[in-house]
Amino acid sequence: MPPSADFGLTLSFYGLATLTVVSALMVVSLRNIFHAGLFLVLAFIGVAGIYLTLNAAFMAAVQVLVYGGAIAVMMLFAIFLTRNAMTQGNLSGRFQAPAMLAALLIGVLFSYAFLMANWASGKGAAEYLPPEQVADALFNQFVFPFELASIMLLIAMIGAIVLARTPGRETEDA
Repeated sequence: MPPSADFGLTLSFYGLATLTVVSALMVVSLRNIFHAGLFLVLAFIGVAGIYLTLNAAFMAAVQVLVYGGAIAVMMLFAIFLTRNAMTQGNLSGRFQAPAMLAALLIGVLFSYAFLMANWASGKGAAEYLPPEQVADALFNQFVFPFELASIMLLIAMIGAIVLARTPGRETEDA
């Protein structure tokens, strides 16, 4: 790989990492829950971009489809269905400061572990598995957990609709 391509890849990685971290910080700091959900989608897309810079195209596609698409849409759908979520915003609670301290401690711990890890490199670092083999395993060997997860997501969405319905109010026919 030419030196300029290596520099571009490194610059892309750090740019996407910065975008992801800033988006994640916006998720936890914004009071408007809808805007926080949109920044969550941006953080998911940033993680997919990081996967691309690490030469993991299949993981990037899964990240965009599952998290950037399905999970984020389901969360935004739940936000819209929750009564008064759009008008109230995120409320301050008594656990806000301890949660921030815990998140800071976990971040320091992860940073220390990341910096002190003995990262493998070279030919034996990781074995490349083509997407065809991953899809074959997903739809043959692991088809039951795959279908179970989709049923659980459907049940969660139906539950959100049932909880958001106003009791005693029937739908109006136009």
